[in-house]
Order: sequence, then structure tokens, then C-alpha cells
Amino acid sequence: MSKLHLKVGGMHCSLCTQSVQRALVRLDGVSDAQVSLAHQEVLIDYDPGRVRIDTMTQTLYQLGYTSREPNRADVFAVEKQELNNARRTAIHVGILVALATIWMVLRFWLGHSMIFDVGQAAFAIISTLGPASFVFRNAFQSVRRGIVNQDVLAAAAAAAGLVGGALGLIWPAFPSSAFFGATTFVLAFHGVGGFASVLVHVRASQSVQKLLSLQPATATRLDPTGCEEMVPVDSLALADHVRVRPGERIPVDGKIVQGVSSVDQQLVTGEPLPVDTQPGDEVIGGSLNGNGSLIIEVTRIGEDSFLQRVANQVTEARVMKPGILRLVDRILNIYVPTVLILALIGGLLWVVASWVFEGHPLWVRAGFTVLSVLVMGYPCALGMATPLAIIRASGEAAERGILMRSGEAFQVFRLVDTIVFDKTGTLTEGKPQLASVWTLNGDEDTVLSLAASADWASEHPVAKAIVSAAKEQGLPIQSMNHFHALPGRGIEARIEDQEVLIGTERLMTERGLNDLKEAREWIAEQQWHGRTIVFVAYNGKVAGAISVSDRIKPDAKSVLASLKKLKISAILATGDHQQAASAVAEELGITDVHAQLLPEDKLSFVRQLQREGRRVAFIGDGINDAPSLMQADVGIAIGTGTDIAIDAADVVLPGQRLKAVLEAHILARTSYAMTVRNVLLALSVNGIGVVASLSGFVHPLWAMLAMAFSLVVVLGHTLFSRFALGEPQNPANLS
Repeated sequence: MSKLHLKVGGMHCSLCTQSVQRALVRLDGVSDAQVSLAHQEVLIDYDPGRVRIDTMTQTLYQLGYTSREPNRADVFAVEKQELNNARRTAIHVGILVALATIWMVLRFWLGHSMIFDVGQAAFAIISTLGPASFVFRNAFQSVRRGIVNQDVLAAAAAAAGLVGGALGLIWPAFPSSAFFGATTFVLAFHGVGGFASVLVHVRASQSVQKLLSLQPATATRLDPTGCEEMVPVDSLALADHVRVRPGERIPVDGKIVQGVSSVDQQLVTGEPLPVDTQPGDEVIGGSLNGNGSLIIEVTRIGEDSFLQRVANQVTEARVMKPGILRLVDRILNIYVPTVLILALIGGLLWVVASWVFEGHPLWVRAGFTVLSVLVMGYPCALGMATPLAIIRASGEAAERGILMRSGEAFQVFRLVDTIVFDKTGTLTEGKPQLASVWTLNGDEDTVLSLAASADWASEHPVAKAIVSAAKEQGLPIQSMNHFHALPGRGIEARIEDQEVLIGTERLMTERGLNDLKEAREWIAEQQWHGRTIVFVAYNGKVAGAISVSDRIKPDAKSVLASLKKLKISAILATGDHQQAASAVAEELGITDVHAQLLPEDKLSFVRQLQREGRRVAFIGDGINDAPSLMQADVGIAIGTGTDIAIDAADVVLPGQRLKAVLEAHILARTSYAMTVRNVLLALSVNGIGVVASLSGFVHPLWAMLAMAFSLVVVLGHTLFSRFALGEPQNPANLS
């Protein structure tokens, strides 16, 4: 089986995703098709021996959709152009409706004249053939696919206005100017609503490009004679040797053949502390080399490299993200056929009733009824209901530092029953801090002061944590006469004629300082908590040891307690080792823990939860979290995280404040409730108008007034509704 990933143009509603999926899986050789409306993409699993790629693309074309290869250089330019086109359309139809309104006022002021009918006809025809012609194209394609959506209803209402206006030029019973004006109004409101929708939904995500930019463009390759040359990373081959100097990013996945160093892998694996490496150890491209010089043998290139695999996983997850059947589309699936049926019934009733009671059918009155119902049936405010609610909610969220990158996914947050947390930088602060000090003679201050004095010149995160702790406690930082870094093991220094050695247990053993029996109980306790230990020796004896850990965020415990009250399950999934994960989970009361997960493991775990029927939110901040953030029903990135994680998420939380998760959850529920009320308000005005139009005496002018009135009502409701944000105590309190 193979996979085909395509960008699909022409999808306008969530019902389109079903149409695309059904058409593709009917093809012999296609086993599955995942369709994303938000990203306009499809991922097809197919057997290349049974179905050709051009057969699949032709199927999309026959349905009225376009297709192209994804991640082309012009993809983001195309999306930006889509937004510009929608804005231009909204401006043009806005100008036309403004002119039509002025023309209508002049007609009432100066009295009826054929020139006013012709003028309104011109505005309607220009709208139909010009900026709003897309409405009829979209409606035609939707009907072809068996879909009834807002485009179909708008086209029916606009066409009814054109027919009514044309008939009015022949029969005075049809108010020609009003019918033509209704067409202009319908198309204008539909165009403005379309722009609002595009404004909310078009997001030029550059996740894959930013991810791959972490990998250096060039590398220092060693030729067989040991000479160095700068070459593009793409030109490296397996078994090539590259040199990585201190402070440089490692350009490729490989194995160390010479040198020792500390490698910071937090961006790619989520581990908070640098990893001490030596010959034989594997390193990951994109990691940051510490203070040692390394020679690395290339072991993975191209599609097999870590960053490229994560990039592919993000791309795939973007398409396989669970689809959302929009509230408006669900309602329109019922509302549109209802309006069309009522228009037909209204016309038939007038024909039959007039025939029975007057002896002849009133065809003009029946036609007037049909056209009036169609014109009145278009709920112009419906297209604005969701965008307005999302825009208002995003404003409320922004005031609290919460960025909503996907409005509809944000609203889905209200349905989430499971939240999967990454550990480092999410539940914890993501940087080492002093945890405990053990000393042989009980003098903790002396041990910490000596360690800080020796570590003063070191850039290692553990050293920085020790220096910071000594400063906070007001301990003296003594002058240093000599400093020498031992990459991957520790440091040695001379302080006031005292030889100080700080580093790992392996370093102590190498120097013959392996009598640590008295510290074994303390060491075991620190290791059980997943802490990192460094030993301090001076004058040839071990004086003590210091442990550092990644501290849990202050508000993490209260947030998890609140989620439990909301009956939302919390799961910990991390790339860190089991002991560190279990220690954090125990302190926070999390019982479901998954540790030492690779990015693909996290992604598979999220998909497994979704297959079980759960609505999943994932919260993380690292590159290794990006595929899971994209796959989850709602991806939530910590604002201090990597660009790739933020770009892959639907919601971004401010800084280190985890309590914003609760605020985002309340906003999601409130925003959706506002959307529901907006939809009901929009439909109620037009629903009353449709019923009244069955009488056959409702003037098209009332349809235009109803459009304006419903828009004012929905806009007023959106602007003046209140968002009450307090910590949730009971799910029933959240409407």
C-alpha cells in the first residue's frame, strides 16, 4: 500500500469532506481517504497496482474539486491570495449593495419609474456575473455532489430575486425593483459572510518549513585525509564523518566516533537536562552540542532522519485530525430542504386553493409565493453566526494571553474528555533547579558555596542551577584560580589553593574517590525521584553531593484537581525516562503514565485514544510533541515552546501559566453556546418570514429588512454577551 497526499481546492463546508471521502473509497484499490476541511487536504491509502494516481485526481476533478501536490513553494501564497480574493469580493459586493440601497431610497423619494427598475436590475446582474458569481458555481458543484449548504440556499434566493425582477418587468404584480434589490442584498451578505469565514479559518501554517530549518544548511565534512570542507547537509552520505564544534547544532543523525560532550536535546526529545555523550553514542540532528568537540559518523539521512520523520508525521497528522461537522452545516442540511419544500408547497397550495374556491388557478400569486419564500428563506446572518462568536471569543482569550489559532477546534475543546500532558516544560518548568544537598559532615552551605564557585564559569544547565541556588541563599561565590571542563563528566577547579572536583559518579570513580557508602540511601532516594546528581570533592575527598530536578509548575496541582472535578481524564506522556515521569505523576496525582516515548509513539497513543471514542486534547511544547499536537482534537501548545509546536497547535497558552487551560475550556464552552444562540436568532427571523411568505402577500422589501434586522440582532448579541470566567467547580455550571 502507498499514500497519496494532495491539496484539494473547492471544499466549502464540512459536508464536502464526506463527499470527497465517499467518492475516493468507492474506487477499486483505495482502502481509506482522510480529508481535512480546515487544511484543504486529503491523505489516500491506495494500492498502486490497482488504481492510478491520475484516476484519483480525475475523480476529484469530476466532483468539481481541484488537486495539487502539497507543500509546494506557492502554497502559502495561494492561501494568502484566497484571503485577498475574499476581501476583494466583500468590498465589491458591499459597494454594490450600498449603491442599490441609495437607488432604492431615491425610488421611494422620487416615485416609481422604469429607470429605477433597470438600475436595480443592473446592480443585481453585475453582482451575479461579477464578484458574486462564485455563489452559483459553488451551488452547482454542491448540488452535483448531493450536498445542500448555504451556497445552494443563497443561489436559490438570488435566482428567485432575478426571476421575480424579470417577471416584474412584464407583470406589475411582481415588484421588479424589490426583487432585483433582494438579489443584490443576498449576494452581498453572502460575500461578506464568506470573507468573515475565510478570515477565521485561513491560517498559513509553516510548521514543516520551520521544523526543517532547525537542521543546519551546511556541515563540516572530514575527507579521508582529515581535511575539513563545508558542504550542504543534503550532500552528506551514510558513513561520512562530520565535525561539530562547541555551541553548534548537530547537522545530522549519527554516531559519535570521537570526542565527549553534553548534548542538549530538549527541543527535539523534551528531556530537560543535557545528555552526556561519548564515542559510540547516538545523537539526533537539530540537537545543540555543548562544550566538547565531536566527530560524528552519519547514520541516517533524508527521509530516515529524525527531523524529516517528524515533519512527515506532522503533515500526515494534519490530514488525519478528526473532522468537525460544523453546527451550521448540520442545521443547513435540514433547513435548506425545508425552505425548498415549503416554497414548492406554498406555490401548490395557491394553485389548488384558488382552483377549488375561485374556479381557476392564480398562477401569478403562486409564483409570487414561491419566489418570496425563497428570498425570505436566505438567513444572511447565519454565515456570520460562527465567525462572529469565534472572533469575540478570540478577543476575550487574547486579553488573557490565550491565542486561538483554530476557531472551530477551539470550540471542540468543550467536548474534550481526555487531556494528554507532556512533562517537560508543560507540567514542569523545563529547567533544572536545586532539589537537595547531601554532605558528609552536615555543612551544606560550604558544599553548595564551593560548587557554585567552581561552576561560575560553566555554561552547563546543572551548573547554572547550582550557582543560582547559592545566590538565592546569599552564599559567598569565591574567586577561582583555575577552571577546566571535562566534557560529559564534570569540571575541575582551584579555589583558594583547594582542588575542587565536581561531576558524575563515574568521574569520582576514575579519580579513586569511590567511597560513597554513606550516601547510598540519599542517592537511591534522589534517583527514585528522577533527579540528576553531581558529586562535590575537594582536597582529595568527597565532601557531598547535590541533586537538581525539573520543578513542577506552581499551579499544576490545582489545575489537575479542577480537571478531575470536570470529569476530564489526565494522562502523562513523555519522552523522559520512567523514573522521572513516575515521580512527577505521583506528586500530581496522575495514575496513567507513559514514558520514554518517541514522537511516533506519542502520535500512535493519541490516535489509539481517538479510536476508543475519546475526544483528546494534547498539551506540549517540544518538537517531539508537534505530530501529537496536530493529531489531537485540540492541540494546546505552551507559549514558551518551540515554533513548530506552536504552529501545530490550535490553542497557545501564555508563558508558564497552566491555569489558562481551565480558562480556555470555559471560553470554548461559552463561545459554542454563543454560536448556538446566534444561529437560532438568525434562523428565527427568517423562519418567521418564510411562514409569513406562504400567505403570498409578503413584499420582497421585507426580506431585505429581515436580512438587516437579523444581522443587527446577531451582531448585538455577540458584542454584548458576557464571558464570565471563574475557576470551574462543577461541569453543570458551564453553559
